[in-house]
Amino acid sequence: MESDLRSLRITSIEKEEEDEEREDFGKEGEQEDDEDDEEEEDEVEVTLGFAEKPKNPCLLLRHLFPSKAGGVPVKKLSFFYSLFIFFILRIVLSSYISLQALFQFQHTQAWLDPVDLPAEKSFTCGFCREPLQFLLQIYAPISDKEYTFHRMLYVFMCPSMSCLLKDQHEQWKRTVENPCRSVKIFRCQLPRSNPFYSSEPPKRNGTDIPTITGAPLCCWCGSWKGDKVCGSCKNARYCSAKHQSLHWRLGHKIECSKILNLSETSASCIVNAKAKVRATKKYASNSLWPEYEIIIEEECTFDSEIPEDNRSITSLAFTSNRIDETYQLLSDKFEADTDKKVWASFQERIAKAPEQVLRYCQDPAAKPLWPLTIGRPSKEDIPRCNYCKGPLCYEFQIMPQLLFYFGVKNDPDSLDWGTIVAYTCLASCDASISYKEEFAWVQLYPTATVA
Repeated sequence: MESDLRSLRITSIEKEEEDEEREDFGKEGEQEDDEDDEEEEDEVEVTLGFAEKPKNPCLLLRHLFPSKAGGVPVKKLSFFYSLFIFFILRIVLSSYISLQALFQFQHTQAWLDPVDLPAEKSFTCGFCREPLQFLLQIYAPISDKEYTFHRMLYVFMCPSMSCLLKDQHEQWKRTVENPCRSVKIFRCQLPRSNPFYSSEPPKRNGTDIPTITGAPLCCWCGSWKGDKVCGSCKNARYCSAKHQSLHWRLGHKIECSKILNLSETSASCIVNAKAKVRATKKYASNSLWPEYEIIIEEECTFDSEIPEDNRSITSLAFTSNRIDETYQLLSDKFEADTDKKVWASFQERIAKAPEQVLRYCQDPAAKPLWPLTIGRPSKEDIPRCNYCKGPLCYEFQIMPQLLFYFGVKNDPDSLDWGTIVAYTCLASCDASISYKEEFAWVQLYPTATVA
């Protein structure tokens, strides 16, 4: 496969040896000994993801297939960009476009399928029952299959460390068909010819526009489908009663009154007023993680030798001033632990590029880079695909450094993890459901106590 993840663009459909190897892995992988899991992915090409503040937020719109972390899986266009699209459409279509349509263009989703979003029972935490928060998404097409021409992976999690501790315990239950989870991964894929996007690659010059508007999203979190509507203004939408209640107390009560006060004016004024309210506000929740674009680099580009003087445990991960404190705290946790050797190996590997927040590889021979030996799954701990019943295969992992960029504190009850590993369907099966749930394995540090 061409470097789809690195370029983040539509690529040609070509048969690749990597995809054939993924199929072969499904037959042979289950016969390998658990000892093989201790090997690092030295023999395969690994792609690294780095978090950077987006230089051009418009490039994170869904029809440009972005890889991103934090924020919401939706991107709001600026008013002036929407105005530009407004005039372009009027020229191209030579027809009248209303002001309401202009404001509708200001909200375009990064959900690959913008219509058939995950149902409520799929997007809530299995423990606190709160809607999960958007963590990141990765554009990772598989070029030799027609139905995976576009392919996006989404990760959501509950921001509560208490729920993550319970999740750690739940993931070991092999016999439970529907275990409670606080971390969920969704896979969505589309063929080249689909109702949402052009079959041609995006130009990325500001003229690309979505071909269809998506389902309305929750006004509070901006992530999930807004099936519930405010009973007063009939304008604000919510994914859950909890988010509706929070928004009402923290601002919507005033907005709602403004709309209702226009009840004596013309219907067209009311419509435009509602559109303006949607266009001028951001999503109400102030607990969302900050948004970053995920920039892709091959790990081999960082293979320059580290000087011998820098190979001690206390200095391996300190090549960037921005992350010294984070890795020092992690290193201190294992100063007298039996996992110190594995932790040192983990540090040495990531020291080549200590700011990495993501490790990705579609090669079936790839294995996660574990920071510890404890808390690692055996092959029997990884379930089979919920849809085709085929094997799951490691595809990517999320590094703890992402917490640094999100500004998560190092308090005892703050969110923390060693790594989050994503296992996806080896065949990337094309089930009828738009968003297929994959499997996440969370490795926590031994200092965390299971709730």
